[in-house]
Amino acid sequence: MRNVLAVARRELRAYFDSPVAYIVLVSFLLVAGWMYFSTLFLADRADMRSFFTPSPFSPAMLIVILAPAMTMRLIAEERKSGTIELLLTMPIRDSEIVVGKFLAALALMAVGLALTIAYPITVASLGDLDWGPVIGGYVGLVLFSAALLSIGLLCSALTENQIVAFIVAFLISAVLYYVYWLQFFVPSFLAPVVEFVSLSFHLDNLARGVIDSRDVIFYLSLTASALLLATQAVARRHA
Repeated sequence: MRNVLAVARRELRAYFDSPVAYIVLVSFLLVAGWMYFSTLFLADRADMRSFFTPSPFSPAMLIVILAPAMTMRLIAEERKSGTIELLLTMPIRDSEIVVGKFLAALALMAVGLALTIAYPITVASLGDLDWGPVIGGYVGLVLFSAALLSIGLLCSALTENQIVAFIVAFLISAVLYYVYWLQFFVPSFLAPVVEFVSLSFHLDNLARGVIDSRDVIFYLSLTASALLLATQAVARRHA
């Protein structure tokens, strides 16, 4: 665990020593706030459902873009520069490298989500806000972010080119996000399959304030699987 935290601290320092962290946080806060508050007064009710509910244009879609941008350099850059070879010679397991980098990216995303707590506080001052769906929504966004970050980290582990890592991770994430709306165009017997593999379907359930174990297990399983594959990709570097 000590090695994992050491890697995570190193990556977090790298984020904040460059403009990356500030660009991610400011961009997310401004755009997500605009998306939410531009519809809040039209709905004429005090709730946060539109902030958490996935749609083709929602704060969740921002994470689909930001997650690949945050993870594209984590392993790809080190492979290209050769510093990954130095890291692999240290007394640290491949899994600790991958998990440490993942936790750093997740911590940065969690900071961005934590800063948006100002939004429900503002809404609560305007009306009677039900905090149950708010808590469920934030749990959903954290799990949703973890899954996308793990996919991005896997893509970064498979290539030395950051741009390629970003494009592939974004395409995979976008497909898993938008496939939810295909259920209306596929045969009825395929609709449950489309729902199950969709990141949006499980996020939508959590956005209602109901923390269902099936949705939590889906996100955790996807995250763990992507991190395991990323670990195997890193291991091949010194096999």
